[in-house]
Amino acid sequence: MLSKRDFPVFEHHCSYLLALHPTHTQRERAAGSQETMFPLRVPLLAILVSVVLCQYDYDYPPVSMLGPSGPNCNQECDCPISFPSAMYCDSRKLKFVPIVPTGIKYLYLQNNQIQEIKAGVFDNVTDTLRWLILDHNQITNGKIEKGTIDKLTALEKLFFSYNDLTEPIIPPSKSLDELKMMHNKLSKFPSGLLTDKENLTSVNVQFNQLTSDAISGAFKGPKKMLSLDVSHNKLKKLPAGVPSSLEILYADFNDIDSVGAGYLNKLPSLQYLRISNNKLVDSGLPAGVFNVTSLVELDLSFNKLQSIPEINEQLEQLYLQANEINKFDLGSLCKFVGPLNYSHLKHLRLDANNITHSSMPPESSNCLRQASNIMFE
Repeated sequence: MLSKRDFPVFEHHCSYLLALHPTHTQRERAAGSQETMFPLRVPLLAILVSVVLCQYDYDYPPVSMLGPSGPNCNQECDCPISFPSAMYCDSRKLKFVPIVPTGIKYLYLQNNQIQEIKAGVFDNVTDTLRWLILDHNQITNGKIEKGTIDKLTALEKLFFSYNDLTEPIIPPSKSLDELKMMHNKLSKFPSGLLTDKENLTSVNVQFNQLTSDAISGAFKGPKKMLSLDVSHNKLKKLPAGVPSSLEILYADFNDIDSVGAGYLNKLPSLQYLRISNNKLVDSGLPAGVFNVTSLVELDLSFNKLQSIPEINEQLEQLYLQANEINKFDLGSLCKFVGPLNYSHLKHLRLDANNITHSSMPPESSNCLRQASNIMFE
């Protein structure tokens, strides 16, 4: 049974789990009305675990359940005696960040009306604050004074979504492992900001105004990065210079029309790649560009493809719905078919294209012997 003191560890596990297996609500929010027409694509067990245990990255019981506040807490907030290293200042209509007392490691400031961060508010916790949650406020770059976030040397998580930032705010901490700046107005992400973030594993910058030029070289440096989400931006190509450690790359809802030859060969650990709702065409996909052994899931739905791209036989999930595919080329799925040579596809989506089940050649059953779900309509 988890105690109240275990919440940060528990929540960290949840945030990583949700990155791997988004919940139904998250998928609908990210994909819009087109995507919600189709069933969820993640394992049922992952959905149940995510929904029941991990609804929010900073989910916690009502503060009233955590006991009375300690004597050193800022009067605008609560610092439960039973969890003295956390200060809860969320959903209180605050206009500014209150002064944080000594001993606080977890600071919750989401759902306020904060417009500025004044110098000195973090002076007591520059080398101890681990979590800073600033989601759903009204903060702009110009209202973040020097001597605030730029002094936080121990920060592990910075959640800065749903604000008005035009470029990222990065703390000096080398312990930073999770960075979220979704739903801002980011138009640039200068290279070099993450160079020394050797422990950074997850970056979320979806729903911004980033272009391919704006993020050129932005993600070089972190050698442990596992997840990068650049969906809902203005990219014309997949981000360049991403770490070879990457396992998850989401770039849905951009203006991507091609994938460079050998791009995936530079990412030997990549398992989940989503490029749905872009402008991909056959001529923009070099032969075999997706034929890599590491991929488990490939989402190319809602594009302009006219043929099934060549994939590796190890791929398990392939989503091609809502393209312009007009032929079923079995050779794209299986180069050879035999007792030990066949596709490991379990789910194949081909609905909303120009082919039907009758388009499949007779030998498809040998190639797709592990497929439990092939959708044409």
